[in-house]
Amino acid sequence: MQYNKALYQQEVEQFTWDIPANYNIVDVVEGHAARVPDKIAVLWEDDAGNERQTTYAELVEGMRRFGSSLIKLGVKKSDPVLHILPRLPEAHMAQLGTFVAGGVAVPCSDMLKTKEIVYRSQASGAKVIVADVVTADTVDAARGDCPLETFILFGSDVPREGWLRFEDLLAHGDPSVQKVALTANDPMTINFTSGTTGNPKPVVHKHRWMYCHNRITARYWYGATEDDVIWATTAPGWAKWYWSPIGVSLTSGATQLMYNGRFDGERYLELLAKYKVTKLCCTPTEYRLFAQLPDMAHPGIVLQDALSAGEPLNVEPIQAFKRAFGVTIRDGYGQTESVCLVCNLPGMQVKPGAMGLPTPGPGVTLIDGEGNPVGKGEVGEIALRPDSPAIFDGYWNSPELDKEAFSGGWYRTGDLVRMDEDGYLFFEGRADDVILTSGYRIGPFEVEDALVSHRAVVEAAAVASPHRERGEIVKAFVVLAAGFEPSDALTKELQDHVKAETAPYKYPRAIEYVTELPKTTSGKIKRAELKRKEWEGWDRG
Repeated sequence: MQYNKALYQQEVEQFTWDIPANYNIVDVVEGHAARVPDKIAVLWEDDAGNERQTTYAELVEGMRRFGSSLIKLGVKKSDPVLHILPRLPEAHMAQLGTFVAGGVAVPCSDMLKTKEIVYRSQASGAKVIVADVVTADTVDAARGDCPLETFILFGSDVPREGWLRFEDLLAHGDPSVQKVALTANDPMTINFTSGTTGNPKPVVHKHRWMYCHNRITARYWYGATEDDVIWATTAPGWAKWYWSPIGVSLTSGATQLMYNGRFDGERYLELLAKYKVTKLCCTPTEYRLFAQLPDMAHPGIVLQDALSAGEPLNVEPIQAFKRAFGVTIRDGYGQTESVCLVCNLPGMQVKPGAMGLPTPGPGVTLIDGEGNPVGKGEVGEIALRPDSPAIFDGYWNSPELDKEAFSGGWYRTGDLVRMDEDGYLFFEGRADDVILTSGYRIGPFEVEDALVSHRAVVEAAAVASPHRERGEIVKAFVVLAAGFEPSDALTKELQDHVKAETAPYKYPRAIEYVTELPKTTSGKIKRAELKRKEWEGWDRG
């Protein structure tokens, strides 16, 4: 949708969902394959220069073959299946194949440690896992401590004891298998999201989530069509993967680029030109690193849209992209629990620092602490009604978490914003203590829990600290045990300890040693006080 103020307002007022009862992503992808079987679904390249192309017909055959193997292995409707997969076309085959069997995908980052895999299996009840060979040792260490019984190994040329080879299941699967019938209201994914206290929470989305992404995220934020070549740099272990490579590219019937490699600015420019990418979606950190290149101009780049998500983007990379490509980076906002809720629509004026306008459909409302709507110019929390199709369907087998999440007649996002006179929203911070860094959302509890498990630490508090490239970083305030003194060596030891205890991206990039932590009269740590001191005088722009 190209922005037009009158048309936007009309769509806000007249929007209806009209979700088809039998909608599911398997049928959608099969529909593309039936209509344009030879169309490229995935363009793939890795950091060694290896290349592949996968058509929609090949994608469908792969997902059906793998799905038939899962059925033979006993996976039934609504059974959770853990996925720890790299950026490869087979990741889609495994995910979509899980849905062919009627299963529920549980995406996991390849950075997770054994105890985190154990927790996700226990919380979801998953008995089956599909994991890349790189993570096999980490997964093996979970055996016996969780429900996992069937282990499927991806990317190994040789058998491994206790594992079934993904490639064998794909080769011997039956592409004519009778797929399990799915509706829009059947569970599709369980995505774990960080909170301020306790373990990550198992967010459940139904198959209608993909329909809603196509209606909202693809239309209002991406402006996507089947003629696009879309590159979203996210990885399969994250909800953003379901937002873009699946929820936009596959639902729209577009072609997507997968690059299995780390960020390299010059390499990214080469890929943009080589594959004629029309829409790029990166994290703010990637855009900030792009902006440090001496010259981004590159022959052959035909980029039409650049999208950013994860945290607010500062003005420097926006200006750099505009100079190089004539393209304005457009922010989009949402959560693991939602579709795109706020964005800068294609063609609309982008105000520096603005998240954009609320998307038609979800029903974004700004409320105060008591749940009352706030006016323009006031700071309020982004909230939606619990029955909005744009958000999740509760937590997996956790009625107590459901009650907490939807109490008071609202789903509260925890994100505080201000609306100006033109309806644009500006990010003001978090209502809770979740840390936003390089596109990740990190709960302080997980960092603190890892720190206090070290013999040198008595207490710890983790907060967001400002950082020019990453937006925020995790900073830890640490009270040491008797016999330990602050030192650079100890800081490095504690950082390495956190990396060993939890996913490495959560480690504190800064540690400050203190004799005590500020607390309430009831003994709770005042993280807000620590964070406020970190941000005093900092220019978010």
